[in-house]
Amino acid sequence: MKLAILLSAVTGAVAFTSQTPAFSRQGTSLSAAKGKPKLQYVPCISTADLPTKGSATSGIAGGLAICIAVDEKGSVFALGDKCPPVNQPLSFGKVSGGIIKDPVLGTEFSLKTGEVVGEWCPQGIGKLLGGLFDPYGVPVYPVRTKGANVEVQVDVNYKANFEAEYWSGVLDAQGKADGKYY
Repeated sequence: MKLAILLSAVTGAVAFTSQTPAFSRQGTSLSAAKGKPKLQYVPCISTADLPTKGSATSGIAGGLAICIAVDEKGSVFALGDKCPPVNQPLSFGKVSGGIIKDPVLGTEFSLKTGEVVGEWCPQGIGKLLGGLFDPYGVPVYPVRTKGANVEVQVDVNYKANFEAEYWSGVLDAQGKADGKYY
């Protein structure tokens, strides 16, 4: 019984963590037009919300989930807040020695590069899940403090370009083709 529950949990986790799309819609004429990438600094969190040294918090910049981490020296770093391989928030991690550690699976990521440092998924359920995925890091973003805000440089067209891959029409889950409800 325990084995069946464990296999069910692992199967569920794998089903939601695919790194490659099950299908592609690039060939459809119904896709929305994509815009060019446009990098700019956008507010993520206020300076009053900066975490204490050795910790992290989450914010949103340009529609992206961002982890704002502060090391022991007070330096501020911005990384993607989706921790591989199962996308739990990286902002729950502990910061020390130039790395942030995933509190669930134990993987450590470099604050400067986002790359995996050390062993991939070394603790808990990570020992089981880690073998199912190749190690990969998290994105890093330039960050600055300007006025009362911590700003992160992101592609402000990223969310719209991602959503352009999905068909919008009569059968859209939103209802109407323009995204409004009936």
